[in-house]
Parts: sequence; C-alpha cells; structure tokens
Amino acid sequence: MRPILVCCLVLVAACQSTRPRGPYEAPNEAQRDSAKAEALTREAAELLTSEPERAEKLLREALSADLYCGPAHNNLGVVFLAQGKRYDAAQEFEWAKKLLPGHPDPRVNLALCFEDAGRLDEALEHYASALEVFPGYVPAMQGAASASLRSGKSDPRLRGWLDEVALRGESDAWRAWAVEHAIKRAPPTTTSPN
Repeated sequence: MRPILVCCLVLVAACQSTRPRGPYEAPNEAQRDSAKAEALTREAAELLTSEPERAEKLLREALSADLYCGPAHNNLGVVFLAQGKRYDAAQEFEWAKKLLPGHPDPRVNLALCFEDAGRLDEALEHYASALEVFPGYVPAMQGAASASLRSGKSDPRLRGWLDEVALRGESDAWRAWAVEHAIKRAPPTTTSPN
C-alpha cells in the first residue's frame, strides 16, 4: 500500500510542475522583466483610445513579463471598461490599487466602474479613497461631486468639491458644470443687493 501512495504523490507532484501557466503567472522574481513591462505599458498607453485591441494585447504582454506592473493592470482595466466589461475592469483596478497604494487613478477608475453600474454609494467610497491618498485630486473631486449629485443624498463635502472643480476643473465644461451646480445649491440671500 505504501509504494502505491508514494507513486501517487510523485504523479501529483509531476502534474503540478508541468501544468500550463496562466496568462498572468509570474513564476519567480528572477523571471520578471519589469523594464519590458514598463516599456510595453507606455506603448499601450498611447493606443488606449485609438487602437484599444492593440493596447490590450500589449498590456497582456506586459503582465506576462511582470505580473506586478500596476500601471499595466490599471490601463488594462481602462480598456475593459471602454469595452463594457465592468467586472474584468474592476478586477484589474483592484490589482492596480494594491500595486500602486499611493496613486489615486486606480481608485478613481474603480469608482467609475461602480458609477457606470449605478452603484453610487460604492463609487463615492472609491472617490473618497482616491482623495485620501491624493487630497485635492481634481478627477476624484469631479467624480465625487457628480456621483453625489446623482445619488440625491446630502454630502457635506459636496460644496467644497463643486468650488474646487469650478476653479480647477479639467476642462471648461467641468468648470461650467460645477459653477451651475454650485449656484443651484447656494443658500438664498436674506438681504437685498442694495
């Protein structure tokens, strides 16, 4: 009985050592190629909107070279989100969030996933998380203000976000949007202008 058990264990061990590796599996530190992953990620970043299929291929190559390349995970999430693959996008943004703990972009992108799915409370949590790691980050304030208004819930931070976006929004459209909503939310004056 003992020789049969040993034989079975050897076969199981052999099967595990020859199993095919997954697309993101980095076997060990020595086989990671961070420089290649970074170069592929930079190349893909330039193609995100113009050639998303090519960008996705490059990002997958980058992650095969280095599974722990946070920007590649973040950008692959952007590709998936543009394709409407929210679940896949959210997984990539979660990876990026873990690998880039001080960077707000994966958190903002994760918030966009939840906002796109109509889950505004979770979106607001992720925007707030982005603002915790990078206070005053304009894209996070824009998203937080928009999600807060869409949710219809009162948030004491909303007025501050609108004021900041009105001053520093990423575009004229965002600044005008913030001014319009700030005016609507302004308390009525009790004295006459005279």
